[in-house]
Amino acid sequence: MMKTTTIAPAVTLRYVRDTRFKQGGFSFQLVRPMVREEAAKNALLPAVLLRGTRKSPDLRAVTQRLDELYGAAVSPLVRRVGDYQTTGLYCSFMDDRFALPGDRVLQPMLAFARELLLDSPLENGAFSPDFVESEKKNLISTIEADRNDKRLYAMQRLLRAMCAADSFGIPRLGEIEDVAAITREALTKHYREILRTSPMELFYVGSAAEEDVIDAVRPLLDALERTPQTLPPQAAFTPGVGVNLTETMDVAQGKLCMGFTTPFTNRCKELPAMQMLNVIFGGGMTSKLFQNVREKMSLCYSIDSAFYGTKGILLVNAGIDFDKEAVTRQEILRQLQACRDGEITQGEMTAAREALLSSLRSVQDSPGSIENFYSTAALSGLAFSREGYMEAVEKVTLADVVKCANAVQLNSTCFLKGGK
Repeated sequence: MMKTTTIAPAVTLRYVRDTRFKQGGFSFQLVRPMVREEAAKNALLPAVLLRGTRKSPDLRAVTQRLDELYGAAVSPLVRRVGDYQTTGLYCSFMDDRFALPGDRVLQPMLAFARELLLDSPLENGAFSPDFVESEKKNLISTIEADRNDKRLYAMQRLLRAMCAADSFGIPRLGEIEDVAAITREALTKHYREILRTSPMELFYVGSAAEEDVIDAVRPLLDALERTPQTLPPQAAFTPGVGVNLTETMDVAQGKLCMGFTTPFTNRCKELPAMQMLNVIFGGGMTSKLFQNVREKMSLCYSIDSAFYGTKGILLVNAGIDFDKEAVTRQEILRQLQACRDGEITQGEMTAAREALLSSLRSVQDSPGSIENFYSTAALSGLAFSREGYMEAVEKVTLADVVKCANAVQLNSTCFLKGGK
């Protein structure tokens, strides 16, 4: 069970006490409105901060410090949660119960995290040019790798167009041209500004008492001068005029991506039924899309659907032959109509229910998955606790699923086909 405590203005500690693991986890996130003007800077910042501190001025020294903390690890944390983008760090470290007698890990781990966040080596008042330029190259390579995944590219291309007037169309890591334009002076100024104004999300999972976690993090908070701003609330996607894109690229397999809108989000009581519909429709190997469009009709090489609950958007992705676009699109819509008409077997309902429950049970498998679920759920405004969510999934009826299916509407499509 997660406990939420406000430990300073606009600073929230989310605490889960769990004694099952040898490892503990702690995350620090600055929460920002998702806007293009700063998305790339927010994505770049954690990697730059992890390059070194004044006491540990390079990666080798940072690694040595972590090795001294029983092989702890720190990684950059950049998330897009609906209308928000977060930037920060995630720390994984041995729980104090398993350290040698007299040793402590939590307090020195969070002290080192404070050092990484607040004591980066500066040159003429700005981040090291070597750190910034090398991490810009790494970030650009990561974005390019995403673009080289044609399935992912088609999905992102569709979202950019479909959500052109909404923050959900902005890529989580920003755009390549925005990364390339970042200067070390601008990045340093931006970081100081968001440290001062952003709401902070802290998350701890492990066996330590909540008071000990607060004591360990207090030096970080005391070192900051804060005038935090209030975030706008999460908003559902407002559908606009749909788009139908076709792009030609040198690809061996066509990629069809279809974007649907729904009135249901994480903040709605209908969320469990909407998630059930997604699994029945295309969210697994027992789904209608997989069993019919792929297996029975052989119209595609791969097909699935995904529901983005923060915005109420449902996407279908299919890998197809270039000449199968029209018939595949038609069959996808026919399978959706079958869901609207209640043509759903008890076996499909049972398989979808078990898939969702299994996914919710797996949240408890590691400190990292616990942090990811609860932190993201809190930021998205999830209407259920994990336990309440599981109870609601158990109660979903066929009528609930049909109601959701009838609210799903096709908005936009993107087809990536081969050619020069």
